[in-house]
Amino acid sequence: MTFILPVAVAQPSKFQLIFVVSAMLLAAWLPSVDQSRADEVKPFGLAKREIWENSRLIGTPEPPPPFRAVPAYTNQVWRSPMFIAAETQSSRLFALLHHGGGKPTQLVAFEDRPETKEREVLLDLPGRNVYSFCFDPNYNENGHLYLFSNLNLEAFDGQKANRISRVTLPRGSSEIDLASEHSIIEWRSGGHDGGGIAFGLDGMLYISTGDGTSDSDNWLSGQTLNDLLGGVLRIDISETSEDEPYRIPADNPFINLPDARGELYAYGLRNPWRLAVDALTGHVWVGNNGQDLWETVHLVRAGENYGWSVYEGSHPFYQNRKMGPHPLTLPTAEHPHSEARSITGGVVYYGLKWSGLRGHYIYGDYGTGKIWSIKHDGEKQLALQEIADTPLAITGFATTHSGELLVVDHASGFYRLERQPRTRPAAPFPQRLSETGLFVDSKTHEMHPGVLGYSVIASGWNDGATTERWMAVPGEEKVGFNPNGPWSFPNETALVQTLTVQRESALGLTEPFRIETRIMLRQQNEWVGYSYKWNEAQTNAELVGKGGDRTTLRIADQKSPGGFRRHDWVFPSRADCMTCHSRAAGFVLGLTGLNTDRAHDFSGVSNNQLRTFSHIGLFNKPYERPDKKPQSLANPYDSTASLEQRARSYLHINCSGCHIQAGGGNSKMLLSLGTAYDQMSLIGARPQHDTFGIQNAMLVSPGAPDQSVLLSRLNRRGRGQMPPLVSGAVDDAAVALFREWISGMQPSAVFVKNWKPTDFESGFEIVHEPDNLTRGRSAYAKVGCAQCHRLDGIGGSVGPDLTDLAKRMKPAEVLESILEPSRTIPEAYVLQQFNMSNGEVHLGQVQEETDAVVVLRSLSATGASLRLAKALIVSRKKLNVSNMPPGTINTLEKQQILDLIAYLTRE
Repeated sequence: MTFILPVAVAQPSKFQLIFVVSAMLLAAWLPSVDQSRADEVKPFGLAKREIWENSRLIGTPEPPPPFRAVPAYTNQVWRSPMFIAAETQSSRLFALLHHGGGKPTQLVAFEDRPETKEREVLLDLPGRNVYSFCFDPNYNENGHLYLFSNLNLEAFDGQKANRISRVTLPRGSSEIDLASEHSIIEWRSGGHDGGGIAFGLDGMLYISTGDGTSDSDNWLSGQTLNDLLGGVLRIDISETSEDEPYRIPADNPFINLPDARGELYAYGLRNPWRLAVDALTGHVWVGNNGQDLWETVHLVRAGENYGWSVYEGSHPFYQNRKMGPHPLTLPTAEHPHSEARSITGGVVYYGLKWSGLRGHYIYGDYGTGKIWSIKHDGEKQLALQEIADTPLAITGFATTHSGELLVVDHASGFYRLERQPRTRPAAPFPQRLSETGLFVDSKTHEMHPGVLGYSVIASGWNDGATTERWMAVPGEEKVGFNPNGPWSFPNETALVQTLTVQRESALGLTEPFRIETRIMLRQQNEWVGYSYKWNEAQTNAELVGKGGDRTTLRIADQKSPGGFRRHDWVFPSRADCMTCHSRAAGFVLGLTGLNTDRAHDFSGVSNNQLRTFSHIGLFNKPYERPDKKPQSLANPYDSTASLEQRARSYLHINCSGCHIQAGGGNSKMLLSLGTAYDQMSLIGARPQHDTFGIQNAMLVSPGAPDQSVLLSRLNRRGRGQMPPLVSGAVDDAAVALFREWISGMQPSAVFVKNWKPTDFESGFEIVHEPDNLTRGRSAYAKVGCAQCHRLDGIGGSVGPDLTDLAKRMKPAEVLESILEPSRTIPEAYVLQQFNMSNGEVHLGQVQEETDAVVVLRSLSATGASLRLAKALIVSRKKLNVSNMPPGTINTLEKQQILDLIAYLTRE
C-alpha cells in the first residue's frame, strides 16, 4: 500500500516529520494486518452444511466373522505390549512392554481384573529385545522364568544373537534381580529370530528359531542341520549345572545324524514367531512368517522338514537351493498375502465361554489383524475358519486364569473376543456404486450435496492416476479436528477416492477413464476398505470381491512406442487396504490437518477448506490458522518447493503408513515428516534386507544415489518394490526427485585417499590385539563387507567366504585382493556374461552346469539363481573383472585398513 503525502513547505516541521514517519510505519504494518484479516473478508467456500443421511453403506458384503475384539484392562495405558501370560496358581498376569524410544523392555505384573489400575515392574531389560517368556513347570517352588531375548553378545563378536535364559522371582518378592540371569542356550541371529518358548507336556523346553537373517535366508540356514536356525528346538533343563545348562533328549530326531545339532526337533521354517503347546494333547503349534506370497501354520512333529527356503509353504521358492535330508512336510494351513501378511501364531483354547472353539488353535496376523481358528485331531484338519477381522497389530495370544482368550495388540494394549452384535441391515450391502447413497448420479459422477469434496497437498502414488476425494460424514455428526495429527470420525463416515487414468480409446486417442472408486468406511468404531470397479460405459462401478481383482488396459505413456503401454491395474483386496491404513498410522492417511491446510475449489469459490469446514460446523472445535507451523508438507511434484521438503513429504505420504512406530514395515525406518534425521534410521543406514547387488549399499547413501537401496526399490516393480502393494508402475518423477535429493547430500563417509599397493610398499605391521580387532570389526561394518561376504556364518554369498581366511591367505595377499580385486579371482566367483536368443543379457556366477542348463547365481546379496536353457544361449564369455569394485576402502585411514586386515586374518 502506498501513501502520497502533500507537503507545502520546503522544510518540514517537527509535526510533519512525525506524521511522515508514522505513515511509513503504518504502511509497513498495514499489509500484515490486511494479510491476517484477509480470511475474515474472503467468502467461504460453502455457506452452510448440507446434511447427508442417505448412506446405504450398512453392514458388510459378506456375513461378518462371528467375533470381534474389544479392549481389556482399559484403566491403564499400555506402551507397545509384546507378550502376556498368566502366572501359575495366582491371579496375576505377566506382560512384556516394549516402550521404544531407547527405553528398556519391562516385565510387569498386574491383577487379572477388568478394572485393574496398577502394575508392578518386575524387571527392566535394557539393551535387548525380549520376545516372550514362560514359567518353569515347578515355578511355584523355584520361582524360575525363562526369557527369549535378542541382544548383542560378545561371544558372537558383539553381533546380534538369541539367548534363552533363566531368571528367578524370589517368593514374596516383587522384583527380579537381573544379576540372577543364567544363560541356558545362545545362538547367532540377526533378523528372523523366531521368538516362541514353552514347556511341553513331556517336560521338555520347546523353542522356535528363525533363519537368522532379514531376507531370503541369506545364511542358507533353512535346510541345514548343523546350526540352531530355522526350526524348533527341544531341550531338557530339568537337571542343569554351570557346565551343562541343558541336556539333549535321547529321543530327539537328529541326534544320531553326523554334523547335525541334536537340539533340533524340526526344521525348514523362516520365522516361527509364536509357539504354543496344546495343554491336553501336547501338540506343538507354530505360526510362521512367510516372505513373498504365503504365511503358514504348522502342527510340529519330530523330524519334519517344512521346506524353507527351497519352498515357501507348499510352493516352490528357491528350487536351485539344496534340500535338506528329509522330504517336504506341507503346512497344516497356509494363507495368501491377500489375507495375511505376518502370521503371529496363537494358543489352543479350552475356556468355557466359547464352546464352539474348545480344542481349536486360535491364531492371528500382525499385518491384517485377522484371527482364525483351526481344529485338528493330530492326523487331519477338521475345521478352519476366520473368526474375527480386527484392526490390531497382533503380536500374541494368551489364556487367562479362567482359560479365556487374550489378544496382544502391539499398538494399543490387550483385547478379548466377544460375539458380533446380531444386527440385520435394512438392505443388502451396495453391490454398485450408485446404490451407496453417495451419488446423485453416478453416470455424471455428481455427488450428494452433503458429500464434501476436498483436496490434499501431497497425494500418494496411484500408478499415475489422478485422484478426486470426498468425505461423507453422517447427519450433524462432528469430525474431531487435529491440526497436526489424525482426525477422529463418527461411525458411518465414508471417505471416498475416485481414480482416473488416461487410456487409449477405440480410435487410438487418449481419453480419461474412471478405473476405480475406493471407500474407507467406519463402522462399530473400526475402519474397513472397499473398492468399486468402473464399467466400460462409465455409468456405474461394481463392488470388487474381498480378494481384490486385476484388469489390463493400455494407458498413455510418452516413453512407449505409439504413446501407450500395457498396464495391469490391481484392485486392492480388503486386507491390502488395511495393511496400509493401519492402526499405527491412524487408519486415515491423507485426510489430516497437515495435508489439507490449503485452498479448495468449491464450485468456483476458492477458499481454505479447513476454514470453510470449520465455518459450516463440521469440526468439533474452531479452526485457527497457526502463525507458524511446526512442520508442513509440500507437493512432491512441485519443483518450486525445496528438494528436502518434497522428498520428506513423499516419504510421509507414501511410506510412513507402514514405516512408523508399531507400523507394519519390517525394517527400522521411521519415515513420518516429524521424525528427526537421526531417528529415521535411513540416511547412512545399512539395509536389513536385499541389497539388489549394490556394492557398499545403504538405505540412503549420501551423495551416491546408485548405492541407495531406497532408490532401487522405488525404481523397480516386482519383488522388492516400494510401495509393495497394488502398484504396478514406477513413479518416474519420484525416482528423479530422490536421485537429485540423494546426490545433493554431503557424503557421510569422507574420502581419504585412493589407496594403491605402492602406499604399503615400505612394509606394514598387522597387530592382532583386542583393540585392533575391535577397530577392524568397525571398519568391516563401515565399508559394508558383509553385504557380499560371509564371515563366521553371517553375510552375503556373492563373494568368497572370509571365515578362517588366515588359513588360506597371508595378510599381504588379503590387502592386495582388496586394493586390486580383479588381479586374482577365484574360479567359483568369476563373472560370466550370457547373451540369449531373445536379446536378453544375463550376468552372474555359474553355480551349476549340466548338458541342458546353466544355473546362474545373480549378484544380489540373496544369491538368487536363474536357470538358463543352453539351447537359448547365443554366446557366453568370462569377464576378468571382479564383482568387487576397487576403492572400497578409500574412506578408511591407513591404520583402519591395517586393523581391518588384522580382523580378517585373526586366528
